[in-house]
Amino acid sequence: MEETRDPIPRHDADHPAQGGELPEPPAPRLNQTRTGIKPKALPDPEADLTDPGLYFNRELSHLQFNVRVLEQALDEAHPLLNRLMFLLIFSSNLDEFFEIRVAGLKHQVLLGDESTGADGRSPRSVLAEIARIAHEQVTRQYQILNEVLIPALEAQRLRFRRRGDWTEAQRAWVQEYFATEIIPVVSPIGLDPSHPFPRLVNKSLNFIVQLEGKDAFGREGGLAILPAPRSLPRVIALPETLCEEGFSEYVFLSSMMHAHAEEVFPGMTVLGCYQFRLTRNADLSVDPEEVSDLASALRGELLSRRYGSGVRLEVADNCPDDLADFLLRQFQLEETDLYRVDGPVNLTRMMSVLDAVERPELLYRPFTPGLPKSLLKADSLLGVIAEGDILLHHPFQSFTPVEKMLGEAARDPDVLAIKQTLYRTGADSPIVNALVEAAGNGKEVTVVIELRARFDEADNLALASRLQEAGAIVIYGVMAYKTHAKMMHIVRRERGRLRHYAHLGTGNYHSKTARLYTDYSLLTADPVLCADVHKVFQQLTGMGRARHIEKLLHAPFTLHEQMVARIDREAEHARKGKRAHLIIKCNSLTEPKLIQALYRASRAGVECDLIIRGMCCLRPGLPGISETIRVRSVIGRFLEHTRVFHFHNDGKSETWGSSADFMARNMFHRVETCFPLLDKKLAARVRKDLETYLVDNCQSWLLGSDGLYVKQQAGGAAPISAQETLLFAYAARA
Repeated sequence: MEETRDPIPRHDADHPAQGGELPEPPAPRLNQTRTGIKPKALPDPEADLTDPGLYFNRELSHLQFNVRVLEQALDEAHPLLNRLMFLLIFSSNLDEFFEIRVAGLKHQVLLGDESTGADGRSPRSVLAEIARIAHEQVTRQYQILNEVLIPALEAQRLRFRRRGDWTEAQRAWVQEYFATEIIPVVSPIGLDPSHPFPRLVNKSLNFIVQLEGKDAFGREGGLAILPAPRSLPRVIALPETLCEEGFSEYVFLSSMMHAHAEEVFPGMTVLGCYQFRLTRNADLSVDPEEVSDLASALRGELLSRRYGSGVRLEVADNCPDDLADFLLRQFQLEETDLYRVDGPVNLTRMMSVLDAVERPELLYRPFTPGLPKSLLKADSLLGVIAEGDILLHHPFQSFTPVEKMLGEAARDPDVLAIKQTLYRTGADSPIVNALVEAAGNGKEVTVVIELRARFDEADNLALASRLQEAGAIVIYGVMAYKTHAKMMHIVRRERGRLRHYAHLGTGNYHSKTARLYTDYSLLTADPVLCADVHKVFQQLTGMGRARHIEKLLHAPFTLHEQMVARIDREAEHARKGKRAHLIIKCNSLTEPKLIQALYRASRAGVECDLIIRGMCCLRPGLPGISETIRVRSVIGRFLEHTRVFHFHNDGKSETWGSSADFMARNMFHRVETCFPLLDKKLAARVRKDLETYLVDNCQSWLLGSDGLYVKQQAGGAAPISAQETLLFAYAARA
């Protein structure tokens, strides 16, 4: 079993849905235990369930999730370097939010599309509110970095040296580094009629430089753009001999380039040098009606992603107004798109420090993922699965059995065929290696790869090429629907008959994220469930009408209607005076008809516990509408990613795992699977896990009807962290 101590990757978000004027925000505070914005009034208890006042705006909800991520940087329950990690994740999340969400809203405005969502807010009003919140939180982020984290790190002998603090020896070393590592690879661009403003790569670090004097051709100084070399690290460790004793010290590439800008422009006087970064629209647009070869179309779109329209400009806070305005005009942006920052404009690149620093006491303590007892000494994984279902809860339990299941199948002479979906994985991973090996061993290997997994498109194109070269059949799914289902199907000949095995999961086939995201994996040989998986694969790879599926629910066919039906069933039990309870755990809740079903259930008296990590458009706690609905968001060491749905069903309870969130895209525009936990012991175990989240008073944020998330406090009670509790229950301590 593997020991792990990786930082979590980017998190994938809350805000109310009222239109009209919003109250003035309070002055930014470093410590906040409430995030969100209050709506103006409560809807009438008899309100129609489509009333916009019943819905929080999706994009603002997404942004508020990122604010809760930023809050972790102030939580001293996290080790210091992990607090820095959360601050950097906030930067990464915000980048993607602007690249996709803000870019989409700006495109709507450009087209004159004023259509609204369930919350009734126009794209223009949402953009204005995003700008207000984002400016406030970015200012706060840099305050946390400069006033809290950097001093705390220095107290732990980790120091970031600014230019004014360099010693003479450090200054000499920086000058040598600049001359040998930076000067040879920089390409300054003077701006004049023959040198127009350059196209700059999305999110690249650049400097705008004011120059005075005449160059070698007699041209008068003016403005120049100095792109930072993309091949160089943004944070550079100083040699140990130049550091104060016992300290690890770092300098920023931006500081080096500021300090030696004149060396790039010999004979000229540098009047000013200011860093900036442009964020561009990075969403890919592929029209299914105009594409004959999806892979080729995506290769072309990936290049355009680097040069999409501008959506945000970050500049150093000391950049003169006239230069900032000049940049805004170049990128066709408004004043509200300008973000002045007190520090590096590209904080995400500081993540390299977490990998470089050998200070385990400043990071989460390592742990070894556990294994079910039945697997500890098993010779054949398939043999154990044949005896009964196995459920793994990652990362508390190891992802290795999933990889071993496929690896064993690849080498087993009795295995005839393997089918697999891949959404996010690496081109060189144990899963892919096993599929390549299986194809080389003469198995019938079919892989459904979703090329359009956002920001993983290039990796998936490389993955598809590698599998095709190995002899696997590679399918890109259905053009109009992303294949998001997590399925593996193995066919083996046993005693003269074919036996089927399957894996169904809530997460991706990616060994790294399996150590960082919470997810469930079901390994099963149930004949009906495996037959259902086989039918779904046939739908994906072939053509024909949808076949009857016995036990699985799947999108875009039955999942939405069956989830609504199960919520309505709980409401019917409540109306008959029976106990009614449901628990929904997923990443996002935005689909209006599912929200309306939950409102109906609450009006009937159903106790509804919703564990929604990010976006939530449902407004809980409204008298006569949603007063029995409780919504909590859990943010901690691991990224909460499990999609699990539990229905009490008058004592005949049902527990489901799924690849789908409660979003329109998952229900109607993706291929998804939702699988029942048929083993009662496994279902009871998942219910116990869910109940652990419901009593968390350390990492939970409770959403109120006023649109505010409030951090839960243990107070005088015993502190309970769901993630720590599950870690203790399932993992083998290192």
